[in-house]
Amino acid sequence: MSCLTAGQVIAAIDRKRYDVIPIGITPQGRWVLESAQPERFAIGPEGLPHVDATGADVVLTNDPASRELVVREPGQVPHTLGEVDVVLPLLHGPWGEDGTIQGLFEMAGVRYVGAGVLASAVGMDKQYMKLIFAAAGLCVLPYVVVRPSQWESERDTVRASIASLGVPLFVKPARAGSSFGISRVEDVGELEAAIEIARQFDPKVLVESAAIGARELECGVLQGLDRGAAEASVVGEIVLQSDSGHTFYDFEAKYLDGGGKPQVPADVSPRVADDVRSSAVRAFEAIGGEGLARVDFFLMPDEQLVINEINTMPGFTPISMFPSMWAASGVSYPALVDRLLRLALERPLGLR
Repeated sequence: MSCLTAGQVIAAIDRKRYDVIPIGITPQGRWVLESAQPERFAIGPEGLPHVDATGADVVLTNDPASRELVVREPGQVPHTLGEVDVVLPLLHGPWGEDGTIQGLFEMAGVRYVGAGVLASAVGMDKQYMKLIFAAAGLCVLPYVVVRPSQWESERDTVRASIASLGVPLFVKPARAGSSFGISRVEDVGELEAAIEIARQFDPKVLVESAAIGARELECGVLQGLDRGAAEASVVGEIVLQSDSGHTFYDFEAKYLDGGGKPQVPADVSPRVADDVRSSAVRAFEAIGGEGLARVDFFLMPDEQLVINEINTMPGFTPISMFPSMWAASGVSYPALVDRLLRLALERPLGLR
């Protein structure tokens, strides 16, 4: 999904104001120069786009004074692409939005869009995310964390802890995105298989009570320019189509078959909308967010608001929820890209 996002941003970015150097990362971890043509990253006959290893290797220097990208072509002397003003890391999931690549940029003295190291890590790890949200006074669903050593040597104790949650349950990788590895468990007999599925994506697993009968609401947050207060978008809702065959908003429903229908703005009362917007900003500030975030909530049948998660690098195609909510709030897709770049360019290097 990172490639789809990159293609849309490349198409929207103002080439009169910004010189774009597209860099792709292959599944094997090789950094290569990529095409600046948006159509290179569209869904084609072969399925979702991906980065291949045909380009030249790219190295980010660790000299904060230079902030340069260096190209290494096989058998040739390395040459620089020049000083880099800002990086827009359109990377979803582990290694991209979990603080790891953000730490590399920090060490290299390069400005970048989005959350810093700690906020990115917290936003990816559902366990620590919930701990911080609860400490900030935000309501979270009951959950149990299953660590690798516990599952391997204390399985009966783990099962007993999870039994206290009741059913239905959701079993999730603690540090994954796009609903990868998530299972809905209706019967305790399904639990072990669901945990093993989640462990394929992350050795640490989170088991959570289901939000029965809840509506799924979302809200976008943008950091204020010139160190101003963070702003919240209009509220959106994901409505799972009754004939979709999906029991929850999984990867296929999100990206492939349209099983989930976004509604922007959501049909909620002004009181609920205000509650969602203020809670989204509180969540953003609680983790020390920067740049942008999408915050997801459950609106329970009694209208209690429960926070589900925060996403520090949300889906960013024009039809994704984050840009759609900001478009409904009066900020177009190109303006959104420009604002994020401006936010990154104005923030200082080093500790802040």
